[in-house]
Amino acid sequence: MDKLQIKGGRTLAGTVDISGAKNAALPELCAALLTADPVTLKNVPRLQDVTTMLKLIRNMGVTAEHSPTEPGSIGIHAGTLSSPEAPYELVKTMRASVLALGPLLARFGEATVSLPGGCAIGSRPVDQHIKGLQAMGAEIVVEHGYMLARLPKGQTRLKGCRITTDMVTVTGTENFMMAASLAEGETILENAAQEPEIGDLADMLIKMGARIEGHGSRRIRIQGVERLHGCTHQVVADRIEAGTFLCAVAATGGDVVLRHGRADHLDAVIDKLREAGATVTAGDGFIRIQAQGRMKAQSFRTTEYPGFPTDMQAQFMALNAIAQGSSTVTETIFENRFMHVNEMVRLGAKIQIEGKVAVMEGVERLSGATVMATDLRASASLVIAGLVAQGQTVVDRIYHLDRGYDQMEAKLRGIGADIERVKS
Repeated sequence: MDKLQIKGGRTLAGTVDISGAKNAALPELCAALLTADPVTLKNVPRLQDVTTMLKLIRNMGVTAEHSPTEPGSIGIHAGTLSSPEAPYELVKTMRASVLALGPLLARFGEATVSLPGGCAIGSRPVDQHIKGLQAMGAEIVVEHGYMLARLPKGQTRLKGCRITTDMVTVTGTENFMMAASLAEGETILENAAQEPEIGDLADMLIKMGARIEGHGSRRIRIQGVERLHGCTHQVVADRIEAGTFLCAVAATGGDVVLRHGRADHLDAVIDKLREAGATVTAGDGFIRIQAQGRMKAQSFRTTEYPGFPTDMQAQFMALNAIAQGSSTVTETIFENRFMHVNEMVRLGAKIQIEGKVAVMEGVERLSGATVMATDLRASASLVIAGLVAQGQTVVDRIYHLDRGYDQMEAKLRGIGADIERVKS
């Protein structure tokens, strides 16, 4: 397994390009299954999860090819789809594969999808997906680790209905929105997730001919249509990648411009960075952060968008670890999302866990050591910690990092970090 070798202590300066969002690209690849027409996605990030999703849809008989002339552009043609099945071998590493369920069921009237895997950050059950699609008329059973879904005999389309989930679920909202686009009648999603990636997916579906209103709010209304057509769509910039680089600069000090960054998607994170002492300015298609000296520790609580994102919790904790003062971090979304703490403690951080709360006392410096990544965002937090630690830090098991960050070490090296990938 590859490792990252980091020599800490350098400030960061320059410009870095923010890639397309993983959490938008994955559902949008599944949305291409809703039509027999060609679909082109642009600004698709080069990530392991994207590679896995492409393998998944190709395994169904879909044609999906990278453009030879335009990096990040992928042409998908699901008119050749012959097998509406997502097998365990391809699903086990990536939870987002559940997003194939709604489109396959809506277009083909049947789907066989393995129960998904992904990061070990806590329970993320698919029961909300099953309940919502059953409310739309699907017959779904779970057998031998698979969700077997079909329309009742004699029924050719899903039926529009009102779906109110027990909790806010991003992938659930996306699955229902895609399925409802081809359903008969009106579907209303109550308690819908509001993440920017959902709005981006809705924009793509609307280009394909879907009739959707209210995306970005707690209630989304979809009028089903009989068929969708192809489109060309550009994946929105990755707000979590942008937030990760903002935290890295705040921790190390420096002056960096994030090209293609969307500040309006990061209000909660940017507010905390400004309170910590960083200067953050933004305009059309860029975010600039300037930081000098130790930041001031900030307490925060993760919650659904537009609150502080759980996907930024670990990275901001790396900043708090070397900030002035004490802080508390409360994780309300996933029960196992403090697994990076033990590794940060190995670097010299002072953190104690009390249930869902991490109590932190900032230290003046961290000390380089070998640490092990446990999940995607934990990997990023350990990289940030390594950038500020004295001496050398080695981050092991970075295949987690490659699932969600497009060439992170190359981008950091481009703005002054001393970081190298060591091939195993």
